[in-house]
Amino acid sequence: MARIVVLTGAGISAESGLGTFRDEDGLWTKYDLEEVATPQGFRRNRALVHEFYNARRANCASARPNAAHEALARLEAAMPGEVLIVTQNVDDLHRRAGSRNVIEMHGALMRACCAACGHVWAAPMIMAPDDPCPACGQPETRPDVVWFGEIPYGLDEIGAALEGAQVFAAIGTSGQVWPAAGFAASARAAGAKCVELNLEKSEISGDFDEHHIGPASVTVPLWVDMILSSPA
Repeated sequence: MARIVVLTGAGISAESGLGTFRDEDGLWTKYDLEEVATPQGFRRNRALVHEFYNARRANCASARPNAAHEALARLEAAMPGEVLIVTQNVDDLHRRAGSRNVIEMHGALMRACCAACGHVWAAPMIMAPDDPCPACGQPETRPDVVWFGEIPYGLDEIGAALEGAQVFAAIGTSGQVWPAAGFAASARAAGAKCVELNLEKSEISGDFDEHHIGPASVTVPLWVDMILSSPA
């Protein structure tokens, strides 16, 4: 069972050039989220949805892990089997930094799935509405991301980890997206020390025992160093 559970949000990848929902000039502002991030939007206009995720996939491929991703990978390497990363992000920067014990609760840009049979495979850089599923042949391929109104991945495993964690840390999260916004309260109720690392305090800052304010590339390596230098 993981002793440290880390939740990461868009803020940890922002310094790698991947925008958040709230960026004034980011990719998200050019699209209506109802049209590109819901099952209903996909049924209405598959070409538009694929266009959006093709752009996000290209953006992700050009990004690189930053010091925060690398620090978390270093923490996991130093504490084998004791660190679980739960990310709300759909980029692959944690894995590229070297983290292995990762739950991508909102899916992954670099995976495709079939809406007909559920098969999952590595996504090509460019996806199109008429792409056939390699398993069943149906033209029902979509990005393997969790859209608004869909159930995130790994909730049972995450819940069990929060119950047993000694430390819960939230990095770069707004505290506005559920169910992740409730993780700190759940972990704290189970006895975990809760730590927030963010550019500013979030809407759920009251659920945390400790706060580190600043860019993730600065605060996360320092926090990891504190953990690794503390007595076991």
